[in-house]
Amino acid sequence: MPVTDTMQNEETLTLTIVAEFAAPVERVWEVYADPRQLEQIWGPPTYPATVVDHALEPGGRVTYFMTSPEWEKFCGLWELTSVDRPKRLEFRDYFADEDFTVVDSMPGSSCIYSFEAIETGTRATYESVFDSVEGLRTVLEMGVIEGSTGAINQIDDLLARG
Repeated sequence: MPVTDTMQNEETLTLTIVAEFAAPVERVWEVYADPRQLEQIWGPPTYPATVVDHALEPGGRVTYFMTSPEWEKFCGLWELTSVDRPKRLEFRDYFADEDFTVVDSMPGSSCIYSFEAIETGTRATYESVFDSVEGLRTVLEMGVIEGSTGAINQIDDLLARG
């Protein structure tokens, strides 16, 4: 399993997930840079994603929805703040409605995804900093650790396919 560690800290309002992949940094980066590959790993296995917009550049947006087994749509968006290919991706992550408008009643977070070369391939660190402890607690109660772990663990299969 790629996920090696999960940490949450209410004092710093952070959720951090660490994963390791047996592939070079550039290949792992491509999973996020290519919307069709991103669709294959974004969201838990039973909630496939559809990426609608994908502008992976500062000021760009990535919009998507996940479809539940009951055909419910759950929308979200990223607002990109910094991109350092293939090492680092920074964005604001939001829940959205079907028009991809931010849902203010749901917690947002600032995310930093970093990718570093290690002897066996790539170590990815996924850090989310929430706006409040209530926001962090809300996503934890929603099962974000289980959902994110399931999503990230799909990356190995995608990498193995080429």
